[in-house]
Amino acid sequence: MEYKIAVVDDSDADRRYIASLASRWAKAAGVEAHISEFLSAERFLACCGDVCDFDILLLDIEMGGMDGVEMAKRLRRQSDTVEIVFITGYSDYIAEGYEVAALHYLIKPVNESKFFAVLDRAAEKIRKNERVLTLETGGETLRVPIYKIRYAEVFGNYVTVHADAPVTVKMTLGELLRELDDRFYRVSRSAVVNLTEISRVTKSEIRLSDGTSVPLPRGAYEGVNRAIINMK
Repeated sequence: MEYKIAVVDDSDADRRYIASLASRWAKAAGVEAHISEFLSAERFLACCGDVCDFDILLLDIEMGGMDGVEMAKRLRRQSDTVEIVFITGYSDYIAEGYEVAALHYLIKPVNESKFFAVLDRAAEKIRKNERVLTLETGGETLRVPIYKIRYAEVFGNYVTVHADAPVTVKMTLGELLRELDDRFYRVSRSAVVNLTEISRVTKSEIRLSDGTSVPLPRGAYEGVNRAIINMK
């Protein structure tokens, strides 16, 4: 497995240290890592252009010029798969990470074991995001990235999978669930949701990040919350 890792930090010492940690992590994990260093957000964005092909971004927040949070917001318009890890000297920015789906925050000085654990998590998420679901519908075969599936619902003998566009196939919800991974949870007899897409849960509904409301049967509230807490 190969990973493209970017380290963005305007401190030469900090940037080199984080790059060296990333190199040591790759060696310990037995993977290839191509590590690029950038001394500003502006230089990183100029290098990426319109397409970001980095897998992991190790991003300082407090930088001269554009800060790391603003850079991450711009980057998210290009890529929803890059794993963003903020590195900061302060804990005040943690709330900012939700808007850009940051994987984690690391506080300077960065602890090596914590750093390795976070990159292990990033690598696992990347491997999951590479998986696709193959669906046969209307005489054609569609390949849908699993991470893009927000939820699925059943109508009679058919299941509609909601990703970039809805796809309806003849199968059972149980058959679909066996093709998915631990991000997905069956909330009722008629619906499966991607736990990472949930923004709010009440006793009567699940609200997804795109605003979709999925009805929640009586007594299902606690099970959904446990699934979210236990999700790896």
